[in-house]
Amino acid sequence: MKILGIIPARFASTRLEGKPLKDICGKTMIQRVYEKATQALEHVYIATDDSRIEAEVKSFAGNVIMTSAEHTTGTNRCVEAYNIVQKELNIDFDAVLNIQGDEPLLEPETLTSLANCFNDPSTEMATLIRPVHDKKELLSTSDIWVVIDKNDYALYFSREVIPHVRGALKDDWIEHHAYYKHIGMYGFTPKGIKQFASMDQTRLEKSESLEQLRWLENGGKIKVAHTTHHALSVDTQEDLDEVIEIIQKRGIKFD
Repeated sequence: MKILGIIPARFASTRLEGKPLKDICGKTMIQRVYEKATQALEHVYIATDDSRIEAEVKSFAGNVIMTSAEHTTGTNRCVEAYNIVQKELNIDFDAVLNIQGDEPLLEPETLTSLANCFNDPSTEMATLIRPVHDKKELLSTSDIWVVIDKNDYALYFSREVIPHVRGALKDDWIEHHAYYKHIGMYGFTPKGIKQFASMDQTRLEKSESLEQLRWLENGGKIKVAHTTHHALSVDTQEDLDEVIEIIQKRGIKFD
């Protein structure tokens, strides 16, 4: 399988401006993510529209593609980057992975699990989910939840805990049903990512503010891979401080 990993990276952020360039124990966040991704994939590129991020990536000899500043989603940025890389390398990639650039604790195994979804030639889009075993997690107000069918395809994603167990207290739901959190990382076939990016926003997508619902509402199927790894996205200074604290407590060593 020939897999292309693309890490969209923007400087602007309403809650933590310039977060790709934030220092984490001596290296920038974007370098941490890039180095983790290259442990799993041969071909990894950072896609950005900011010259400061471009300069940083070049400083650690990473692969970087400059893309348009007009993109409204990371998926659209990935499409442009894919077209540039495919033309440059002349490789017919089997899948494109859209890797979040704000997860410096990224586990390379999650990328391998996502890529393996494309061993099934019928897979056009794939993502990751994590099983939840602690009922306290059901109280979260910031996570995305997903329900799946018996063949590991997503049925629906929501910002509310799903499914609702009728007639049971929420504290007891986890005893009645399996619950899964969505890990916001996606893989597509080249055809699939271009098709997705060309679709108009849908009603469910706008209601939940979850772009993956666009694919489902248009009749597409999303294969899910299971992981036990927790994703920790850095959206605020508090998130960044938490990542640094985790690294220090675990004694994680970076090369």
